[in-house]
Amino acid sequence: MLTNLLQHFPAAARAGEEETFDDLLVRPDVKIERIISTGQASPPDFWYCQPQGEWVLIIQGAAGLQFEGETEERVLQVGDFVNIPARCRHRVNWTQAEPPTIWLAIHYERAG
Repeated sequence: MLTNLLQHFPAAARAGEEETFDDLLVRPDVKIERIISTGQASPPDFWYCQPQGEWVLIIQGAAGLQFEGETEERVLQVGDFVNIPARCRHRVNWTQAEPPTIWLAIHYERAG
């Protein structure tokens, strides 16, 4: 059982092979997860457009988040958070690899 966001990284995250996702709490209307990014970014010309809202907080590292219609990316650093409304097109332009970027993500509404 995961009890510390900064410990017990999956092998793929420790090796920097892929972004990892750990469910911390899942209920009918909310899901809380830890995301560990090690330099990953959205594919070129790809935009996320999720059916649920998502609130994210950077615990460690940094990332560049861009919303459709905004010319400037939002640089998120430790302690920064942002709410991403449902069906809001957005992309991750970059994530810091060292130390890994750790996100706390809360998906709400039709999560699960």
